Amino acid sequence: MSQHLSRFPGVSRTRGTVVAVVVAAMLALGAASSVKAAEAVFDSSVGPLSVERMLDGLNEPWAVGFLPGGGYLVTERAGRLLHVAADGAVRAVAGLPEVRAQGQGGLLDVLVPRDFADSREILISYAEPQGRGAGTAVAAARLSADGARLEGVRVLFRSAEGWSGGRHFGSRLAEGPEGHVFITTGDRGDDSSAQDRSNHNGAILRINRDGSVPGDNPFAGREGIRPEIWTWGNRNPQGLAFDADGRLWSTEHGPRGGDELNLIEPGLNYGWPVIGEGVHYSGRPMPRGRDTEGMVRPVAHWSPALAPSGLAAYSGRLWPEWAGSLLIGSLQQDRILRVDPGAGFAEESLQAPQMARVRDVREAPDGSIWFLSVREGALFRIVPGG
Repeated sequence: MSQHLSRFPGVSRTRGTVVAVVVAAMLALGAASSVKAAEAVFDSSVGPLSVERMLDGLNEPWAVGFLPGGGYLVTERAGRLLHVAADGAVRAVAGLPEVRAQGQGGLLDVLVPRDFADSREILISYAEPQGRGAGTAVAAARLSADGARLEGVRVLFRSAEGWSGGRHFGSRLAEGPEGHVFITTGDRGDDSSAQDRSNHNGAILRINRDGSVPGDNPFAGREGIRPEIWTWGNRNPQGLAFDADGRLWSTEHGPRGGDELNLIEPGLNYGWPVIGEGVHYSGRPMPRGRDTEGMVRPVAHWSPALAPSGLAAYSGRLWPEWAGSLLIGSLQQDRILRVDPGAGFAEESLQAPQMARVRDVREAPDGSIWFLSVREGALFRIVPGG
């Protein structure tokens, strides 16, 4: 860590050494702990930005969600949900449903709805045991007043059974402008299933907060089609966010290259595996290349692979110049990519040593940008600094 710090002027090597010792001690104990220490400064289009370590000792962290009053929640894929209070106290939350931590599955996203202050309800997505394998599920529960446990857990959604592999669970959650819950699912490693609407694979879904299906979903009441489906032909979307104008954006993993940013609109087919911007792992091209009638191409795509995971639509609260920008975490290229839809999807790469395999990116209530690094096993935030 001190080696990273030495690259940046104005950052104390002594502070970095102290933080490294504290972090090593926590890792030895196997416990997550709040740290809050500045570690790096990097340049950007809005001037110098500072990276601060907020929570350490994490085991494959997957998502972060902010609570009113300054606390937050963090998920770890192996099945641990952490509550961090406003004073920095960290505790594991009891009462989770059974989680199957298999392959890429486990405890995945967490959503803190807008009415949390009144309802104390949160939503989690996870891989649950199903037959010989696991499937994507979403549950709702009340977080106890002390943050120690989940109460009244109920499953809102579980994907159709029949897949035993440990890949491509999707599992990002977003709350729509009218309170609907949007869920991403992956193709479970069976690419053709993303074009089969009799299952939930390779789709973005829309349900009500009670788990029922909205009557105005595009395929509600259609025989042979799962009524939760909002879009289909999505390979493995792991980024999902609404912008200030109510538009829904998603990022998804391509095969070899061809990672995508999509503007999500109801009832549309986004093409996988018939069309795509990359090629199959074997080198085989997409059956119909890049384009075909009735299938939607992405608004932006990346080859070599960005491996996008985590997506935030930025408000501009701290950096007005970035209002409306999309912030995309990269698992492959160790950076956060800023994409501006209002400027022809122009891109800016945000890079600091702590951005090692970024799994989630979120905007905090104060406008700071938070991200989870799998390789660092830590949660960081980006604030103005220099």
